[in-house]
Amino acid sequence: MDFPERFSNLPEYAFPRLRGLLDSHAPGGATLAMSIGEPRHPMPDFVGEVIAQSLEEFGKYPANDGTPELLDAISSWLKQRYDVAIGPERIMALNGTREGLFNAAMALAPELKNGKQPAILIPNPFYQVYAVAAAAVGAEPVFVPAGPETGFLPDYAALAPEILDRVSVAYLCSPSNPQGAVASRDYLADLLALAEKHDFRIFADECYSEIWREAAPVGAAQVAAEQGIDPERVVIFHSLSKRSNLPGLRSGFLAAGPQSIRHLRRLRAYAGAPLPQPLQRVAERAWADEAHVVESRRLYNEKYDIAGAVFAGLDGFKLPDGGFFLWLPVKDGEAATLKLWQETGIRVLPGAYLARDVNGENPGKGFIRVALVAPKEETQRGLTQLRDCLYG
Repeated sequence: MDFPERFSNLPEYAFPRLRGLLDSHAPGGATLAMSIGEPRHPMPDFVGEVIAQSLEEFGKYPANDGTPELLDAISSWLKQRYDVAIGPERIMALNGTREGLFNAAMALAPELKNGKQPAILIPNPFYQVYAVAAAAVGAEPVFVPAGPETGFLPDYAALAPEILDRVSVAYLCSPSNPQGAVASRDYLADLLALAEKHDFRIFADECYSEIWREAAPVGAAQVAAEQGIDPERVVIFHSLSKRSNLPGLRSGFLAAGPQSIRHLRRLRAYAGAPLPQPLQRVAERAWADEAHVVESRRLYNEKYDIAGAVFAGLDGFKLPDGGFFLWLPVKDGEAATLKLWQETGIRVLPGAYLARDVNGENPGKGFIRVALVAPKEETQRGLTQLRDCLYG
């Protein structure tokens, strides 16, 4: 039996690789998972109440693109958060933002660009769904380094014009996963100008936008509106997983220009998996409430402070500007991860598992990703043990 070739070059996903690296070895102490970005702060206290009140709606097919109330709540949040007017007709609810990041390429990336195979730009390291989306649409993935020398954001403008002229989509994550870098207003304006010049779309993954240390990150749609850029140029993606500590709700949204949203909704009518209606009711309430977001951000800032104290003076250490990951420099990420597990029982992720080799170099090899999702006391213990094991 034959299988499609387009996915044959994809490496194994990060977490099965991690299990293969660690699970045949005994942990060296009380185990602590700091490898996966699963929020563990309290979820909003209204979740159970809203589900109970809408329980009978499990007996109905859910609204495919989102209930009117949910789309209104998201539209209002975008206006409040970014001062940008995006009406409900330009928003689509998602069953987890990963779905949207993949399907947006399916719906919007053309088969040819200027008569040639399209290219999709991907920061390296990156959230792995970007590469799978590129493979699915037959585009050439172009992995662009996002390391210390570029402020942990990709320098897409440095690419050759002949590559840029083939680009159909550029993915950007801000705050970035895994490095926690935040794209400035100037960075976004320059990227939008580049997209205008070479006629490509920006897929702005802003799922960590509500977790930040000093200043709320600007958004791609916000800067596009300020610059008078065609709204078809940008698709933004947001999630309640990180913002509201609801990873199991599987609720996110995308917003796009009028033509783009029409194509996206058409694909979803055939291939989408809409969120059950009671869960959409929870999402409506969550987007309309900021108190739980402010409290969760306070808890993350306490853990930023812990990390800053624990790793003070460590060469190459930088606190993230946003998100909840530390991107810690090590000699070899796999070796450091295995050593940490065998000596302390702490589980982190090798940076190379989130990146791709380009010209024999992997920009994640010299890093480990550490998730600051555990309660404060566990985080203090874990980071201290990590420092003593790897840097002592």
